Amino acid sequence: MLEADDLNVLPVDKWIQDGVEWLAYNFRPLFVAMKWPVESLLHFNETILQATPFPLFVILVFVLAFWLASLPVAFFSAVALIVIAALGVWADAMTTLSLITTAILICTVIGIPIGVWSARNDRVWGIVRPILDIMQTTPTFVYLVPVVMLFGVGTVPGGVAVVVAAAPPLIRFTNLGIRMVDKELVEAGHAFGANRRQLLWEIQLPLAVPTILGGLNQTVLTAMVMSVVVAMIGAEGLGLVVLQGLGRLDVGRAAVGGIAIVLLAMVLDRITQALASSRKTTAGRKAPFASRAFHALFASRKAEEMKQEEPAARSA
Repeated sequence: MLEADDLNVLPVDKWIQDGVEWLAYNFRPLFVAMKWPVESLLHFNETILQATPFPLFVILVFVLAFWLASLPVAFFSAVALIVIAALGVWADAMTTLSLITTAILICTVIGIPIGVWSARNDRVWGIVRPILDIMQTTPTFVYLVPVVMLFGVGTVPGGVAVVVAAAPPLIRFTNLGIRMVDKELVEAGHAFGANRRQLLWEIQLPLAVPTILGGLNQTVLTAMVMSVVVAMIGAEGLGLVVLQGLGRLDVGRAAVGGIAIVLLAMVLDRITQALASSRKTTAGRKAPFASRAFHALFASRKAEEMKQEEPAARSA
């Protein structure tokens, strides 16, 4: 009887190892170039966050949360930050926040254009979609292996891993938001001579903003989760606090890091979620100016056609 163990084992692990080593050796300048913007932006964000006085930062977050979300969210954000400081992990929280901020900025710059391109070209979406499927179904720990071999260890390679893990939701939601725009608006734009750029910037993107912001919310949460995992490859922040607590069997230290992570994640989630909801309500209440103009022009043309058809119908 043939058993599974009797089959020859494919040396897939060796193939992958050799492939990653070949890439690391032959394309080292490329990976250094990819690492540079992450390193520069991460250093810039962390310098600003660490240099901002604690009271001033709490006030700024309170005002920002009140402006983007609501007064309860602003109070919750301020209290959460005060609790994080009282736990004694403020500096680590700022490092984690700088890592997340860097990842969000890079994901926005990369993800939204790819999502727009995918929405306007089915061939591109056919190529991008399976790649996103692989990226989103790959366990988070698996990301660490090629990142370590290609970029090394530390906070900057951790930022690269966070960007790779957090970009897919934003790409998917951008593609979905643009594809869900009312086709009548697009047809009206075509009828009145709008080119592809005008259709994108004046109709599709404004109406897709709520969906894109929903994708940004998912990107923020994914980046938050991944910022903890990358502590295994030397990334600093709250994830390292948890990892050190577990390594020393210090449950209290690990719990402190976990509580701070949860509070910081809730603050970011509440603000981005409220922003997406408010934009969705605004978009549902009134369309952008260009979209309303196209609706008015489309309606006026229909009215003129009906008026021209009425005498012909009466004479008939």
